[in-house]
Amino acid sequence: MRTLKTFSLILVLALSVSLAKAQNNINGITTAYFSVKNALAAGNANGAQDGAKNLLAALSAPETGLKPDQQKVFNTYAEKLRYDSRHILESTDVAHQRQHFATLSKNLYEVLKDVKANTATVYMQYCPMKKAYWLSESTVIKNPYYNDKMMTTCGSTKATLAAVK
Repeated sequence: MRTLKTFSLILVLALSVSLAKAQNNINGITTAYFSVKNALAAGNANGAQDGAKNLLAALSAPETGLKPDQQKVFNTYAEKLRYDSRHILESTDVAHQRQHFATLSKNLYEVLKDVKANTATVYMQYCPMKKAYWLSESTVIKNPYYNDKMMTTCGSTKATLAAVK
């Protein structure tokens, strides 16, 4: 009986460490993504490049701690996410960065929705003028598709991805 309890404890600890590793990299990806989003909301092409550089690094780091079904989802979108991150990094044109940000946002939402390893709540928001989505760390609308004062609050929250503890 003692051996079974010890084995159970070891298994729980191993799963906890595995989840923590997965969450750590997912958090790095979302943090870098939010940096890109906030820079685009401010119309800051250089800031978007800096965020994209960090995002590309996080996306290129080995994914550890994901279960096989989570890894499959991540692998499905990883190259698409890296592609858009590279284009944002390589461009100084905010309009071009925003084009790639739209597909980056759509694909990252699919990863976060299915992998379920984000430790903070993530909000999917929508701009009806651009017909494009983005992810946010807050319910406050800071539209990354416009940096005009009147348009920065254009949009609404369409979905919420609850934090996984």
